[in-house]
Amino acid sequence: MDGEEKKFQFLGFFGILKEAYNIITSHRKIFSQITLSVILPLSLIYFVQKEISFGKIIPDKNVPDDAQMGSQKYSNTSDMLFLWLFRIAFFIFSIILFLFSTSAVVYTVACIYTEKEITYKKVMKVVPKVWKRLMITFLWNFGITFGIIMGASLLIIIVITVLLVSGTLGQSATAGIPVAIIVLLIIPLLGIAYLSLVWQLANVISVLEDVYGIQALRNSKNLIKGNTGVCVAFFLTYNVCYLGIDQGFKASAVGVDSVWGKILLVCLWSMIMSMLSLFGLVIQTIIYFICKSYHNENIDKSSLSNHLEVYSNRYVPLDTKEVHMQDSMV
Repeated sequence: MDGEEKKFQFLGFFGILKEAYNIITSHRKIFSQITLSVILPLSLIYFVQKEISFGKIIPDKNVPDDAQMGSQKYSNTSDMLFLWLFRIAFFIFSIILFLFSTSAVVYTVACIYTEKEITYKKVMKVVPKVWKRLMITFLWNFGITFGIIMGASLLIIIVITVLLVSGTLGQSATAGIPVAIIVLLIIPLLGIAYLSLVWQLANVISVLEDVYGIQALRNSKNLIKGNTGVCVAFFLTYNVCYLGIDQGFKASAVGVDSVWGKILLVCLWSMIMSMLSLFGLVIQTIIYFICKSYHNENIDKSSLSNHLEVYSNRYVPLDTKEVHMQDSMV
């Protein structure tokens, strides 16, 4: 993959966008199949969840205020219980679909670069095996994120308590509480954003390398060094586009009362979100190769091809002792 490595070294922001576009359009059939089977359902349940949550929270304007007040005390508890159960189910199901879509797209892009024959049936056979590795990486990321949130919350409580106690001696300490809260919120939020960036590349590593979990996160952190600007640029661009689609859906849903109108809106915005998700996953894989090339880590096409074949049970890697024996003979 020497020619590919040289190409990756000179890819900038717009070059990466063009490369992702060329990959998708030149293999339109398989990416369309992946999108329809795993990415589009993820987008659909996301907007269905938004619509259900919006409908549960916003009162019905066609119902008189007196009737709403009379029934509110009886329905609020059951509605909130349903809403939280639905959100928990949505979170679990969306994580599963997200990891499935990540596995499928990363594996497909890697097969394209290694010039391996790739079919939709083969991808779907491989995805369940790769998905397990991605789940472990996700759980590590989730655990670290949860630890950051809990640690930051505990620190905020301690600082506020200290300032309140100090405030009994003077108002200057009490006046500093809002500033302290803002500072203590910004730092963990930046940490969580950076961890999310690391996790995205760690997903690609979990598919294309022999490591996953915490080691994949460590490798991702090291790979990003030197290409942080490009990674952050795409991270921000993707999230701005994501928020734009989300707000566009909310704005277009206002005033739409018919069921068919809501279904049409959900389908329309789901297709737009699916295209963004596909583009984002392909770009993540390209960035992985760019980072490897930047650190002069050779991407051997045959080794990567053999690694991909392990998932399809067509290749059995040599035992470590056999490899050392062959090296000594040479």
